[in-house]
Parts: sequence; C-alpha cells; structure tokens
Amino acid sequence: MERRVVITGLGAVTPIGNNVDEFWKSIEENKCGIDKITEIDTTDFKTKLAAEVKNLNEEQYFDQKQIKRLDKVSRLAIIAAKEALDDSKITEENTNFNNVGIFVSSGIGGLNTIETQCTINCEKGNRRLSPMFIPMSIANMPAANISIELGLKGESISTVTACSSSTNSIGEAYRTIKNGYEEVIFAGGSEAAICKVGIAGFENMKALSFSEDKNRASIPFDKERNGFVMGEGAGVIILEELEHALKRNAKIYAEVVGYGSSSDAYHITSPEPTGEGGARAMQRALDDAKIKITDIDYINAHGTSTCLNDSTETKAIKHLLKNANAEDMKESLLVSSTKSNTGHLLGAAGVVEAIACIKAIENSLVPATINYKVKDEECDLNVVPNKNINKDLKYVMSNSLGFGGHNASIILAKYEK
Repeated sequence: MERRVVITGLGAVTPIGNNVDEFWKSIEENKCGIDKITEIDTTDFKTKLAAEVKNLNEEQYFDQKQIKRLDKVSRLAIIAAKEALDDSKITEENTNFNNVGIFVSSGIGGLNTIETQCTINCEKGNRRLSPMFIPMSIANMPAANISIELGLKGESISTVTACSSSTNSIGEAYRTIKNGYEEVIFAGGSEAAICKVGIAGFENMKALSFSEDKNRASIPFDKERNGFVMGEGAGVIILEELEHALKRNAKIYAEVVGYGSSSDAYHITSPEPTGEGGARAMQRALDDAKIKITDIDYINAHGTSTCLNDSTETKAIKHLLKNANAEDMKESLLVSSTKSNTGHLLGAAGVVEAIACIKAIENSLVPATINYKVKDEECDLNVVPNKNINKDLKYVMSNSLGFGGHNASIILAKYEK
C-alpha cells in the first residue's frame, strides 16, 4: 500500500533572504536579488552580475575550523538543513534518526575549493595541496555533512542531474517514503559556484547574460532575454510519511502527490527543440498524481531566461494542453519563473522553487515573473508579468530541466485530511 507524503519543514539560504521567511517576504515584495558580483574581480569578464547570498554571518553557525574544512556549498546546505529541522520540530524523542534519510544534491559540488586547490597545484606544486581537497569538493558532501552535523542515519543519496538535481532529490525522496523505505527525508540541494572558473565556464559557452542592468538580466520569457544569471544558495525541505507526521502533531505545509522524470537523449546543453522531453516528465508527474494538466492551478517554470529554454518549455506546456484538448487554458494557466528574483541556483534551483510553491499554496499567492517588459510570441503563456496574483491553489507543478537533457517535475498539493 502506497503511503502519503507530506512536507513538514522548510529551510533556505537564497540571494533574496537567508531564511524562508525572508525569502518569501522578498517574493511577496517582488524583490530582485541580482547585483554586481562581489566575490571575484570581474575586470576580465563580460559577466558583471550574479545573484549572491548577502549578509550571511556564517560564524553564527560554524567555528573557524569548520569554515576552513567545509566548502561553501556544504556550509549553505547545513544552514538550510538546520532551519528545516528546527521548523519541523523533529527530535530524537519523536523520530528514530536511523530512519531519517538525506537526499541533498549539488549540480557541481565544491567548485570554489577545486579552483583554489588547482591554482595551488599549478603555482606551488602537488605537495602543497590540502588533504581536505577531495572531501571538500565532491558533490555528495552537502548530504554527507548534513548527516554528520545532525546525526541522521538513514539513506544518504546525492542525485547529480545538473539543474534538475534538487527536484530529482525531492522526487526520489517522495518515492522512497511512499514505498515504505524511510519515515522522514531531508531533501534539497546546494550550490556555490560563483567563482572565476564557474563564471568563465558558463560565460564561454554563452549561457550567461552579459547585461549590466540588474533589472534586465534575468528576464524569463521576455523577448530580450539573453542568458541566465548565476545564483548561489541552498534549500532543504523535510518530507515525512503522513501517519508519522500526524502522530507527532507536526505542522503540514503541503503534500507531494506526483513526480516524473525523463531524458531528452538529444544534446549535452541544448533542450530537445520540440519540448517533448520536458512534456514527458510533466505528464509522468500528472499520471503519478492521477490528475490532468487541467487540474494544475500554477506552474513554477524552469524559466532560466535563456532563449532556448523558455521557448522550449513553453512548447512542452502547450503540448500537454493540446493532448488534453485544453488549448483554451493557455491564458488561464498561470506559469511564472522565480528565477527573475533569485537568478539560477543551478543544482539548488529546484528546491528553492519548490519552497516558493509551498509558500504559494500556504498563502494563496502566485509569484510574478518580475522585470518582464517585452512579450515574446514564442512564449505566449500567462507568465504572471510583474504583479503577484492572489488565488487559492490546490495543485502546483514545479519544473526543472538540466544540461544533458535531464527533466524533472513534481506536483505539490494543498494538504487535505
């Protein structure tokens, strides 16, 4: 018998807020977290803007030894996980920590550490490399360090699927609990790739926006979009088997009811041009939830602000509507991208956007696509331009479409007894 899976804890560190309340308030106020890059000297770069985490006092969370031994990608993950744990009120008295899993991902891992240590290797020789180089840089370490820090002893799994990583983590955690393998799972992702090699890598593949106007840089679905804006941060949500949550009188934010994933099998960076791959992931999530696209009230799109992604994702959504003989829903189905607020958090994007969806359900508010100006005939959905919409939400979909053709979609629902 399949079990119901609910969400009972939230934690986030983002470019528009260092906890969930700050993050959501910024969404409500249509704030943009993009600004001039401060973490590196951009003199030799075309890219001048990013969405950095701001005013985060890490010494509140870590001593100097920990800061030195943990890459930023792990530090951000731990901070988000601690907030989620506190929010959930899970303790060793009400939960067996042997049955608490950690499905936390990173699309890239400790890129700052990789850059620093490779520079040392080139300039000073191999004997000067830190013995912590590998443990600080590998992509499973956000999950591992959360496990160590909080004493969680269930399954610890890192699903690395580029920009779909944390959405896949949530989906796989949902399946694991639904099928009886764990009671509770911390699911999400972390990314901290704003460094010289990170910016250069994406810049040289022409993926980043070169705009120097922070309000016209991450502009999903806008005809003038010209690339994504690199973001950093982390998010963790706590998924819990319903009866376990009820037994300890947990606050239930929402329910996970559907998950689908697919592969484009097309190209290492470009999406399959018809949107068929993304549409299959969404349809699989709908089938899992036993609902139709016409039941969805709001889609939080991947919406990266790249020319190819936004037009292809539009095609994918329209493909679903056509198959359901619901093309007349094109204007009423609300589809926005909160990457206009946060930039693109890569492997952490999916979970931060899932948190936006959860708060949207809780507050009956659909986030706008901010800084939108120029309509694109290829992106002709209702992209909720510039103003939030008050609406009671029952079913919400969140999409992530990663490099390599990794597509993932989850469906969240208002919890009903």
